[in-house]
Amino acid sequence: MKAAVLNQLGSAPVYENVPDVIPKNDEQILISVEAAALKNFDKLRAKAGNYISYSELPVIVGSDGVGILEDGSRIYAQGITGMMAKKALITKNRYTILPDGIDIAIAAALPNAAIGSAMALQSRGKFKSGNVVMINGATGVTGQLAVQMAKYYGASKIIATGRNEKLLEKLKILGADEIISLKQDGPSIIQQIKEIHKLSPIDIVIDYLWGGPIELIIQSIRVEGINLSPHKVKVVTVGEMAGHNIALNSGDLRSADIELLGSGSGTFLPKELMEFSTKILPEMFALAATGKLKIEIQKEKLENIETVWNNEVDGKRTVIMIN
Repeated sequence: MKAAVLNQLGSAPVYENVPDVIPKNDEQILISVEAAALKNFDKLRAKAGNYISYSELPVIVGSDGVGILEDGSRIYAQGITGMMAKKALITKNRYTILPDGIDIAIAAALPNAAIGSAMALQSRGKFKSGNVVMINGATGVTGQLAVQMAKYYGASKIIATGRNEKLLEKLKILGADEIISLKQDGPSIIQQIKEIHKLSPIDIVIDYLWGGPIELIIQSIRVEGINLSPHKVKVVTVGEMAGHNIALNSGDLRSADIELLGSGSGTFLPKELMEFSTKILPEMFALAATGKLKIEIQKEKLENIETVWNNEVDGKRTVIMIN
């Protein structure tokens, strides 16, 4: 069968023939793969020196995808074997059936972004209807989805930050009430956030950037004056597109009621992951099927995997079409 095969860490996968995958026990079933999203997680696994790097090569890439079971059911699932292939192995009874009418490419692109948005809001941020939410780095695929999910869950105000001014304007259509350009100088950004926070105290910051931008946000929400009551702000970091490290001033922490949290594979409880699979993700698939949830995609053929592997498309998720 045809597949995207990684032969060496640090290189791009290549399109080549490999033996068909065969179930090894009763818990494994075959899926005919239709589409698989090309995610940062997949790229990190293909790099050398990362804690999640592949330990055995060659290997078929692609951690999840959508496709058809032997009984005709169209489903989304995590792969036991790589999903960027004509066929893959998945675990029996551990998949989500897709609703009628959903675009298979959107269905493939949605789950990873859903973990970084809906799970960050609900499981880590403990979102409550009426919360004021800031999405830091909202112009990426997951950030755009976070804006929409915050709106859907009932946020009273949504503030979005980013550098791409065209995509920032688009976020107003998706649900953002305020936008902040990160192309401004630091003092201007701080002043703008302070003014917003004074009028509508921010409850949750969903952060995809870390680095310099989150330093500015932390400085912006500190309490100025000893007689003012602090407002609890949860900062949930999901990514680090602006840098791995920050300079965290002790005084900033002592001057604000800030809770720093991470959102990722090492933070979710088993019951939270179960709720994601059985409740959150099916709900998001249903919203996408009826056009109430938008995610921008760029479709590419499996045979072009080596060429498109390192491509970056602003505000869009690349989806590899298999069949």
